[in-house]
Amino acid sequence: MKILVCDPIADEGVKVLNDSEHEVDVKTGMSVDELEAIIADYHAIIVRSATKIRKAQIDKATNLKVIARGGVGLDNIDVAYAKDKGIQVKNTPGASSISVAELTFAHMLSAARNVGRGTVGMKNGKWEKKKLKGIELYGKTLGLIGAGRIAQEVAKRAIAFGMKVVASDPYVTEVKGIEISLMGKDEVIEKADFLSLHVPLTDETRNIINEEAINKMKDGSVLVNCGRGGTVDEVALSKALDSGKIRATGLDVFSTEPITGEETILKSDNVAFTPHIGASTLEGQLRVGIEVAEVIIDTLKETK
Repeated sequence: MKILVCDPIADEGVKVLNDSEHEVDVKTGMSVDELEAIIADYHAIIVRSATKIRKAQIDKATNLKVIARGGVGLDNIDVAYAKDKGIQVKNTPGASSISVAELTFAHMLSAARNVGRGTVGMKNGKWEKKKLKGIELYGKTLGLIGAGRIAQEVAKRAIAFGMKVVASDPYVTEVKGIEISLMGKDEVIEKADFLSLHVPLTDETRNIINEEAINKMKDGSVLVNCGRGGTVDEVALSKALDSGKIRATGLDVFSTEPITGEETILKSDNVAFTPHIGASTLEGQLRVGIEVAEVIIDTLKETK
């Protein structure tokens, strides 16, 4: 069968594909028109976050059996329509968990100790030693919206720092081996000194942290989002930062990606930003590349 790799994956992943019995084409950076012109030739497609597989592409994919996303989120794929057409949709939810969890913790520490603001100030010749008094993570409560693989990795690190962890997830009823107290979303929001989001972008989670939710947060709390853009109302967050309701925030994901430079949140103080690099580590990319290749090969075996 023929496999199309639309977005870059680790060389080791490509090798796994090439060592299989299938024909493999690596064609990254294609336009929508270029993809639609060749998609009918392939039985399997690998994407990361750049390539979008929507209804128009699926309608042209007459031989397609499986779409595999290297990573967690599936918002760049019309999953329901693909399944209606008999196409399986797979991802690699565990491969980048540690990478994203470590970046989440980096943003928590950065927010607590004003690393982003201190960096910008010093680049501008400022020495704000007295102004940038931070807070400790020790003894604080970390609230997790979402309690899946990544959230649990964050929880392990938080517990090692002496934090208490509470979490809300309608799909998780028990967490084994980690001291996490599961409770309702509003209760998590109200209890958290640090609030971290680990949910996909769906109709239910879009702007899950909005003005109403922010008003329920503790005064001076910290918000971190290394999950999915669109789950935080960035205008409401900016207002909360400016008023001091929220002490600081760390964001790896945004409602519009790439950013335009005009976003309100960019003008706020007490912020640290990264350009959606949660899974972007050498180790994480290696695991993702190999796992997505193995997922494709195993799925094609099942569909014979």
